[in-house]
Amino acid sequence: MQRLGRWLALAYLVSVSLLGWINWSAPTLAATASTEEELVNVVDEKLGTAYGEKIDLNNTNIAAFIQYRGLYPTLAKLIVKNAPYESVEDVLNIPGLTERQKQILRENLDHFTVTEVETALVEGGDRYNNGLYK
Repeated sequence: MQRLGRWLALAYLVSVSLLGWINWSAPTLAATASTEEELVNVVDEKLGTAYGEKIDLNNTNIAAFIQYRGLYPTLAKLIVKNAPYESVEDVLNIPGLTERQKQILRENLDHFTVTEVETALVEGGDRYNNGLYK
């Protein structure tokens, strides 16, 4: 009799487990099957624009300017500090620029772009120190 009780208890546990698995997986499968739209966050979406190819003066951090001679760190700091800009040429209107600095900026205008400010990219102190070190 004791052996029969154990078998019945085991059969009960197995059946409850299977039913629970079926009930939990059905809604999950239905939810994922009906989602045809690919979800993309705002930063990944911005990377699909010119932001991913050029330095975005409104959203880039100072470290991005290292690759261009004469821009890092002094001009990069001024550019970031005086953002946002409506056009790339607005960077030439930063107060206090010397003629040499304006010349360096003119030589690099082709490497810049301007897009709408994205909070996820500019909030906090990330534009000055994004915490990525080589």
